Amino acid sequence: MLRIVVNGEAKTVAPETTVAQLLVELGLGDVLVAVERNEEIVPRGQHQATELADGDRLEVVHFVGGG
Repeated sequence: MLRIVVNGEAKTVAPETTVAQLLVELGLGDVLVAVERNEEIVPRGQHQATELADGDRLEVVHFVGGG
């Protein structure tokens, strides 16, 4: 298992987990989000191909509409 941190919370995921798979696990698979991995933005088009590594630190921000 890989140990990562998501929004300041420790989490374990299976090896070869992608950003897209993590978002599904977090219940955000269908939500428009911004993902930062180790202080670098992961473009939405690369979520499927970007595999997580042990020790990664991610920030996931989803947008809330309103006015």
